Amino acid sequence: MKRVGSFLGDWWRLVIPYFKSEEWPIAITLLVGAIALTFAGVGLEVLFNDWNRRFYDSIQNKNEAVFWKEIIFFSWLAALYIMVFVARAIVSPYLRLRWRKWLTRHYLAHWLDDRGYYRIELMRSVDNVDQRISEDLNQLGQYTMTLLLGLLSAVATLVSFLFILWELSGPLSLAPIGIDFTIPGYMAWVCLIYAVVGSYLANLVGRRLIPLNFMRQRYEANFRFSLVRVRENAEGIALYHGEQREDDALNARFIDVFNNGFRVLMTQAQLAFYQSGYAQLAIVFPYVVTAPRFFAGAITFGVMTQTASAFGQVQSALSFFIDNYTSLAELRAVMDRLKGFQIAADEKPATAIDVTPQAGRSDVAAEKLTLALPTGQALLEDLDLPLRKGQSVLVRGASGTGKSTLFRALAGIWPFGSGQVRVPEGARVLFLPQKPYIPIGTLRDAIKYPDEHSRASDTDIAEALRATGLGHLVDRLDEVAHWNNVLSGGEQQRLAAARAIVFKPDWLFMDEATASLDEAAEAMVYSELKRRLPDTTMVSIGHRPTLRKWHDRLLELKREPGQVGTLVEVPA
Repeated sequence: MKRVGSFLGDWWRLVIPYFKSEEWPIAITLLVGAIALTFAGVGLEVLFNDWNRRFYDSIQNKNEAVFWKEIIFFSWLAALYIMVFVARAIVSPYLRLRWRKWLTRHYLAHWLDDRGYYRIELMRSVDNVDQRISEDLNQLGQYTMTLLLGLLSAVATLVSFLFILWELSGPLSLAPIGIDFTIPGYMAWVCLIYAVVGSYLANLVGRRLIPLNFMRQRYEANFRFSLVRVRENAEGIALYHGEQREDDALNARFIDVFNNGFRVLMTQAQLAFYQSGYAQLAIVFPYVVTAPRFFAGAITFGVMTQTASAFGQVQSALSFFIDNYTSLAELRAVMDRLKGFQIAADEKPATAIDVTPQAGRSDVAAEKLTLALPTGQALLEDLDLPLRKGQSVLVRGASGTGKSTLFRALAGIWPFGSGQVRVPEGARVLFLPQKPYIPIGTLRDAIKYPDEHSRASDTDIAEALRATGLGHLVDRLDEVAHWNNVLSGGEQQRLAAARAIVFKPDWLFMDEATASLDEAAEAMVYSELKRRLPDTTMVSIGHRPTLRKWHDRLLELKREPGQVGTLVEVPA
């Protein structure tokens, strides 16, 4: 019972938000419609069951008039059944489609809000978030609607046909075996015992599917991710002649898929063997039980077939758990993955760096800034770093001293640390990392990113491209491409510099933003940034001595392995 309660509790927490959201009027309407159509289907089954008795009695009695009358009645029933079936094929899928749209928006916002996506990648708290959003959200609605409507149909069928079965089966006397007792509605009791025992045995056979399906989704996502990695890093792999290494790694990933898939296959085969045997026995069982009364003349052939039909409906309703065990196992795995995603997106370090805009402030300053790695190892402690407007600053230091971490802290994205970063209220701030992000789309949009409201004209963009040595791209502003794959590393950094010229920030932070350029190209980029952005304060992180002449102030970050770093000002 505890496991059932946990399952229902997790399911309720995942499902109910949509039906309480701003879309609740149409969501509830569609849900009620789907439920009503489900009950309508059960009602039609009851009518078909009663028609079954009348139709076969007309054949047994050779009553031609009644026979043709029942054929006409069947035609009307069939037409109504078709309409209900088509309506069900529209209403429930449409609800699932709208539900998935809302869930996707909700989970994407939750993932992107407060840079949860960044923390998850840093902390490696869950795997394959993309798969959880793209597939698990779809399966949550799909399995929920299928199982919910199936359960309601089973309950309605059970209530409707159990009464019919009770009335048709009559009493069973145990006197022939020496017991002075009569069981009323014995077929109903036999059906109930048959289904309960069957459900218990199905659980013993199929419960291994829950962890196996959870791992199946993980292994499939890992394999797909590895394939994408090869595609995105095709040039590097080719230059290293790493094809065999990648082939080995991909096959190792697929071995996980295969081995888990084989375990799923064998478990499903065992469950299918049990389910098919259970279902086949249920076909003949009611005829075996009712045959003595039929041959004794106590019931007609129509009553016998109606009883068998009612038994089948009740047995099917009571066997809902058996028939849907695989779907329930997959739903449990989906829920576990979505629950894990929610926990990871909500998880935040105990301390945080406070980045606060302040009115009337002209400079940027870090106060009592403490930075650490995800492992907890301290990089910097109680750092005070004033950055005055109009004074360009270069931060340099050996690799691994924490320069890029300081850059991320000033950007307000590093979650491991404490202290405060003060920035002028309303200031336009732009951070250029060593590997710039370039969205898939037109080159024009790539240059304007991230300012979606940019009013920069094509002339402004063309000038920025020429200023950074990308004049050959001016005629390709409308071209849609995966620019990270089209442009070289140096061209990508030039494009980021052109983006800065178009954005016109008040503060420009650059982390090794020209490391892929030669010294002449680097000088050209800095010269153009200085000339075209005279009111922009630049803060750079870099190694090259040639960067020194473009900055008024030099800070050096020093840190011994395992020690806390220090930031030292180097005199001019």
